[in-house]
Amino acid sequence: MMKQTDIAIKSCRWHLAPDEDAFRRQAVDIVLVTADASIRERGQFHLVLAGGNTPCSIYKELRSVRAEWPAWHLYFGDERCVSEDDPERNSRLAIDAWLSHVPIPPGQIHVIQGELGARQAAASYAALLRGLGDFDLVLLGLGEDGHTASLFPGDDWGMSAESADALPVFDAPKPPPERVTLSAARLSRAGTVLFLISGESKRKALADWRSGGAIPASAICPPGGIDVLVSTELFDSTVAN
Repeated sequence: MMKQTDIAIKSCRWHLAPDEDAFRRQAVDIVLVTADASIRERGQFHLVLAGGNTPCSIYKELRSVRAEWPAWHLYFGDERCVSEDDPERNSRLAIDAWLSHVPIPPGQIHVIQGELGARQAAASYAALLRGLGDFDLVLLGLGEDGHTASLFPGDDWGMSAESADALPVFDAPKPPPERVTLSAARLSRAGTVLFLISGESKRKALADWRSGGAIPASAICPPGGIDVLVSTELFDSTVAN
């Protein structure tokens, strides 16, 4: 499915982008190819969206493409516990940049109700996901400290099969401290997991990951391995053991 030459390191397939335009085009291509394959196979495409700044340009690009939007079902990997209209919400960013511009049925855009507070919002989202099969594609980012979604160093990442699908977070190292995140086990239940990594600030976290460090991102272990899209410069600047 991937067009780029793979660089195999453990269970990771690394896809290199020489510049920001190539990074965006490759990410959009992966999303659309996966969507087409999923819709052909079972008539639906279940996608988990990443938050943060890195995917924003990708979301803006997606609003101008042609796709079978009525077959798309969207979920979120994590959310901040702030008001519904807060610009810091991951769902608000995705809606403004992309989802308000395409005809995905509103009932198929499954936001995390962070305004309810971490504990109640996590329980509500776990109930929503109960009975849902594997995701077709999960998009994730990488934080400077190695976190992904809102799975932070020192916390319970929810790696066991018994972990809840959604976890409350009360002490995030960045504001706001209260969040909801999908567990590592639930994020790993996917046909494809794609990490989107760009920016100089990610250098140390990427180097730690490539050298086998036990960072939160390394807890995401889908059966088919993971795919990582990263800028060529950033990849080449890190050293793998």
